[in-house]
Order: sequence, then C-alpha cells, then structure tokens
Amino acid sequence: MKTSGIASLLVAGALALASQGALAAGDAAKGEKVYKKCKACHSLEAGKKKVGPSLAGIFGRTAGTVEGFKYSKAMVESGIVWDDKTMDEFLAKPKKVIPKTRMGFPGLKKEADRANLIAYMKEATK
Repeated sequence: MKTSGIASLLVAGALALASQGALAAGDAAKGEKVYKKCKACHSLEAGKKKVGPSLAGIFGRTAGTVEGFKYSKAMVESGIVWDDKTMDEFLAKPKKVIPKTRMGFPGLKKEADRANLIAYMKEATK
C-alpha cells in the first residue's frame, strides 16, 4: 500500500508529538541521579563555570552564549536554541549534533535517562 505525501507528514507529526510527550514524562528525581554524570563538568549555579559552562537558565538560551565561558567555534556557530528537543538530540550524541564541539561526553543512549535528565534540568536551572 502506497501512502501519500500528506499521510506521511501526518505520521511524522504524530511521531514527533509522541516523542515530545515522552520527554515531558521525564522524572526529575531520577534525572538528578543521571545528572551525576554531568556535574563534574557543569554547574547548575548561575555564574559558576567548571570545565563546561554553567547550565543555569539554559532552556530558551542560544548555545554558546554564557558570558565569560570560552566555547568552541562550532558551539557558538551552531545557532541551537536549547529546548526539550534540541537538548534530547544533543544529549544522545553531542558530536553528531555539533561535530566539532569540545564536549567530550559520548552521550546518553537511553531515552528514559535523557527524558529524566531534561526534567531535572528544567527544574534545577530556572
């Protein structure tokens, strides 16, 4: 059975909504445990940088814009605005999303870990 272009778009849209629902379903308490993998390099405190920049206020911010942190050229030029979707993609495979990023973290394979971490970060970085 052949599907039309419109049907394909509807299926793609439904899958995107389902994926966003999965992200919204993250458990912040479980995400705090996942964050332990991040805290050696990133602080949640505004203005407190480590090897990586502070994550305070990250959602809605353009990548590579924390004042006083020296980012890779690739991060600055990425144009990414951090939201659930972009954060999920980046956390899955940072070097795939921004190939020349200096972030050495290989990524989180489990979708549930990413959803939980995003839920935690959304609370902890306000």
